Amino acid sequence: MGELATGGCQCGRVRYAVALDNDDAYLCHCRMCQRATGGVSIAFTNVSRSAVTWTTREPDRFHSSAIAERGYCRDCGTPLTFEYLKASEKLDLTVGSFDEPGRFRPTAHFGTESLHEAWLDTRSLPRQRSDEYAPLLERWKAADAKPG
Repeated sequence: MGELATGGCQCGRVRYAVALDNDDAYLCHCRMCQRATGGVSIAFTNVSRSAVTWTTREPDRFHSSAIAERGYCRDCGTPLTFEYLKASEKLDLTVGSFDEPGRFRPTAHFGTESLHEAWLDTRSLPRQRSDEYAPLLERWKAADAKPG
């Protein structure tokens, strides 16, 4: 097996470790993924089911269609997996749930019938760092908390 990577949900209730064979990922633009995440697409990496170990507990699952279910944390709502209902040797893990998502590189688009072209190349848009945005920093300070 490959290099070990870890990840989990925002609140930490669901954690996993996975042996990765590569850093390939893809963007899914299908309407079901758009609705499941509230976004215009979602980034997944496809892995062997046997390479995944749920280190705290398994995710809760929602049967999102007649053929698939999605793993998520019931406490914080983080999307974690896409899995076919009929036995499959593979499953998809959400790239954003990895502790180090920057390691992945997009290699393909899927569900392109629902792709929103305007969201693909946003390099020319203005950029704002969250750690330099005064209104947000003031909210963290007022909550006597650190940005997380």
